[in-house]
Amino acid sequence: MKQRSRGRLDFGAKLFRGLADLSRLAILEALRLRPRTVSQVVARTGLSQPSASMHLDCLWCCGLVDRDTVGRYTVYRLKSKKVLRVLEAAEDLLGEVRDRIAECRRYDERKAGL
Repeated sequence: MKQRSRGRLDFGAKLFRGLADLSRLAILEALRLRPRTVSQVVARTGLSQPSASMHLDCLWCCGLVDRDTVGRYTVYRLKSKKVLRVLEAAEDLLGEVRDRIAECRRYDERKAGL
């Protein structure tokens, strides 16, 4: 594999590992509807405030969300429509392969006995 292709794949894998985290995915889903403060993300996702803040910071550092200060609040939103399109494409794909994923033991550590 060419070094340039390998580097691009490494970054792609890192992006998808970030999206594979249940907490970060829940946050992105909450932000999909509209911009939200940390408190609103906590209420929507059930995450603790420290956990939500940590994951929001991770998503911000990676460029998937943006944030603005409004008074004493920080409001988070999806960085671009491309993030929304990735979430929508994943949802569409999941609709097609949901049954196969449900049966797949390779990606479910609990079912695989790991």
